[in-house]
Amino acid sequence: MTVFGTTIAKEVESLPEYKVFGKVTDVVGMLIEVGGVQSSLSVGDHCEVVARNGRRVRCQVVGFADNRALLMPFGAIEGVGMGCQVELTSAEPVIYPSEGWLGRVVNGFGEPVDGKGPLPAGPIGYPIHGTPPAAHTRKRVEGKIDLGVRAMNAFLTCCRGQRLGIFAGSGIGKSTLMSMMARHTAAEVSVVGMVGERSRETREFIEDHLGDEGMAHSVVVMATADESPLIRRQAAYVTMAIAEYFRDRKKDVLCLIDSITRFAMAQREISLSAGEPPASKGYTPTVFAELPRLLERAGPGAEGQGTITGLFTVLVEGDDHNEPVADAVRGILDGHVVLDRSIAERGRYPPINVLRSVSRTMPACNTAEENAIIGRARQLIAVYEDMAELIRLGAYRRGTDPQVDEAVHYYPALEKFLAQRIDERTDLETCYRTLAEILDIGGGQPQQQKPATGAPQQAQQQAPAAGQPPKK
Repeated sequence: MTVFGTTIAKEVESLPEYKVFGKVTDVVGMLIEVGGVQSSLSVGDHCEVVARNGRRVRCQVVGFADNRALLMPFGAIEGVGMGCQVELTSAEPVIYPSEGWLGRVVNGFGEPVDGKGPLPAGPIGYPIHGTPPAAHTRKRVEGKIDLGVRAMNAFLTCCRGQRLGIFAGSGIGKSTLMSMMARHTAAEVSVVGMVGERSRETREFIEDHLGDEGMAHSVVVMATADESPLIRRQAAYVTMAIAEYFRDRKKDVLCLIDSITRFAMAQREISLSAGEPPASKGYTPTVFAELPRLLERAGPGAEGQGTITGLFTVLVEGDDHNEPVADAVRGILDGHVVLDRSIAERGRYPPINVLRSVSRTMPACNTAEENAIIGRARQLIAVYEDMAELIRLGAYRRGTDPQVDEAVHYYPALEKFLAQRIDERTDLETCYRTLAEILDIGGGQPQQQKPATGAPQQAQQQAPAAGQPPKK
């Protein structure tokens, strides 16, 4: 039997022996109350409401109140009124991903939206609301993953199965940085979830930023800002389900979601509509319960599986990096990347503030020589930033402090190293070697990598000093 035949057979087997119908009893805002079927439903089930114009509106059960089921629609509710018929559908939504999904764009239901015809279906259904592997069966995070971006590779080295958050205000360059990593990564597969994005930006991201090279090994899940909160939330779940499919095929997957904040906002809309009281800045308790359920699905798989390296953008409101969603996500992930508006305003892209950013697995997966190079570079940047105002005003005199003089000498070259064009790629080895040459440090060639487990390795002999650093 073909793959399509197997899929159809599974769908037929999942059909119920009889249909259950209910009726709409009330409509308040985006919430539809249904009576007569509450005993046959549970939270998360899908239904279809037959509107008066004959249009079928797909809905999801989000709660129960006063002996009635509370439904939220995936689309517009025009034509839905009192007495409209409600039909129960499949209880657990699943998708059937396959290798043929690479290079395709799908929506929050896993349906193609790129005009390239139907998607080839895989033999196994993956539940949209999946669960991560058990903690005791998961592999350790180990081995570096090349992201192609110098600032990330050198100062925020990411390991396979690690989860990093990219924190920034609006308009600073989160999506651009994400597209650079999706395009230049050494990971076998990239799964990109665009949650709540502007409609006009989707084609620009796919055609200009990601390009044919990036799309060849990528799957893009798209849910624009004008779609319902259920679809925006579900797009994030579908992104994870597709990443889990490729992980189970022993592949190293780079999963990127832009943005987790819009996922949280969608969940807030759903929860408030269902009557849940707000907790912090309007966010309901369910928002903070759903965040770890989503983010924990990324990470290393069990033995015999691949890994999902997660990179999640967080849109901080008002450039406040301590707002509730940012604070909650930072506590869940294995590190954070801070994009600084002041750096972007002076024209350096990507505007990563390496002093405020951290990768929690980096020190253990680097060799002593690599950590020495990064530590030296961080120290010079920190010294310069402390004295930046005095230096720019001309109030600092050369010779007053040897450390400051040294930082002033190296800082222009370090800034040039951190700046990178969208179409430019730099591998891990080149990053360390170039940084060592800038700082005139021996041992610029990276040693053999070690896993992020703290296991000791024998240090190798340092190489001769590299060339002279650039002059100011």
